[in-house]
Amino acid sequence: MPESLIAQKPLDKKDQSRLFVVDRESGKFSHKHFYELPGLLKHGDLLVVNDTRVLPSRLIARRHSGGTIKLLLLKPQATNTAIWEAMVTPIKRLKVGEVLQVEKSDGTTGTITVEGFNTGPDGFKRILVNLGAKENVFELLNQIGFAPVPPYIQRNYQTTAHRMEDLLLYQTMFATVPGAVAAPTAGLHFTPQVTAALKEAGIETTTVTLHVGAGTFKPIEESVESHTIEEETYTVSQESADKINQAKKEGRRVIAVGTTSLRTLETAGASGTVQAAQNARTALYVKPGFDFQIVDAMITNFHLSRSSLLVLVAAFTGRELIMDAYKQAIDMKYRFYSYGDAMLIL
Repeated sequence: MPESLIAQKPLDKKDQSRLFVVDRESGKFSHKHFYELPGLLKHGDLLVVNDTRVLPSRLIARRHSGGTIKLLLLKPQATNTAIWEAMVTPIKRLKVGEVLQVEKSDGTTGTITVEGFNTGPDGFKRILVNLGAKENVFELLNQIGFAPVPPYIQRNYQTTAHRMEDLLLYQTMFATVPGAVAAPTAGLHFTPQVTAALKEAGIETTTVTLHVGAGTFKPIEESVESHTIEEETYTVSQESADKINQAKKEGRRVIAVGTTSLRTLETAGASGTVQAAQNARTALYVKPGFDFQIVDAMITNFHLSRSSLLVLVAAFTGRELIMDAYKQAIDMKYRFYSYGDAMLIL
């Protein structure tokens, strides 16, 4: 992958991103722009978007010795929302009880405290860190945190400008439920103008919630078959479940906006009927041979090689077809990854 194709920020007009259209039945490709989406779908189609909101969960802290460490907050403890599990680099020589300094967005300094250590499902050591605010933890994160953009998006985390810019850009227009450590990036292309045009064309939209976790960053180390992903929390309201089930009953297409929406739908609809759920858990890993029950089409971004996201898309399209599509996208200089262009798979 040429580095020049890795998008470092979204387009100023998000719906101007290119849209690579894959027709699975014919095996043909076409090239559009995202604002043309309403004309590519059918009256009665149901889009399902993920309404999770990305937390400013990337922290830059300074030790008493002057050294800098980077933290990615993952999730709060069930019994104390001030204490969070976090990935940290470097982790060597950190001690329980150590107080770390963090700079707030207003230029003042706050402190966080190392409470302990544990081992994540990936086998790597993590820390427990006390943020010192149980009641207004999300407000505190807005003061001390940065958007957790992926490492291939180059940022100077010492600057307030990047802090504020990505906190705005790395959210979809549907983001209402705080909890994710990565954006459901397929939703980044939607604008009020596109959603209004979809509604006018008779295309419905409903929401599910899946709080994207650290597992989205985990590369496939050994084989596609042996890979696993971490559990994530999802919610499907009764209203959304009813809309999705009614669409399936009437033979209308259910279109997942993003891999996270697809995994939520296929988890909640494993029986062939979507079941409502509140803060349920899923570690669904979709790989070739998966029997899709709910999703008829999907919108997605272009994904990293050796990722569970690309494996999911390959399971949905067939490996040969998606590899041909990616090759053509590279040749045509599509923009890749989180802030890049989109793909519609029909």
